[in-house]
Amino acid sequence: MNEGLIPRRYAKALYEVAAEHSQETSLYGLMTTLLQEADSHSGLQRTLANPYVTNADKDNLLTTAAGADASDTVFAQWLGLLAANRRYGMAPDIARAYVMCYRAEKNIFPVTVTSAAPLAPAESERIKALIQTHIGDATMEYKQQIDPALIGGFTIDIASERLDTSVRNTLEQMRLQLTKN
Repeated sequence: MNEGLIPRRYAKALYEVAAEHSQETSLYGLMTTLLQEADSHSGLQRTLANPYVTNADKDNLLTTAAGADASDTVFAQWLGLLAANRRYGMAPDIARAYVMCYRAEKNIFPVTVTSAAPLAPAESERIKALIQTHIGDATMEYKQQIDPALIGGFTIDIASERLDTSVRNTLEQMRLQLTKN
């Protein structure tokens, strides 16, 4: 079976159960936090896949990483399902698939603007307005980042689309053009 298919199936079922319990938004927050922790701590994936780590310890690890508490009943049910089906190692992939499923259901676009230096508030607002025009009635999750390696300009990532107006990209395009001739 395709490794991407399993997380998507779990995520879809998890979303449906969370929606029935009106916990889809809170679960989205937990899954987002879990993903951030998994991305910043490479050992999390290895620990979850380790057969010598007890299920209780894996539950505690995931609960702590997500910031879940006793009121997050759907999250607790998900942990039970992971234990029953021996899928702890897929937890970050399922969380990622859940985030994607939630965004698709709620018409949310993740937007990241990366610039070489901090943007002035007026520039930032102008870029947000242009992005909103591009995505229409959808909601955006807006995030700004600084990357001095861009030299100047900025990049805009909207879901799987990218607009790159950076000086670094311009120089790279010029280099490619010169080597092509």
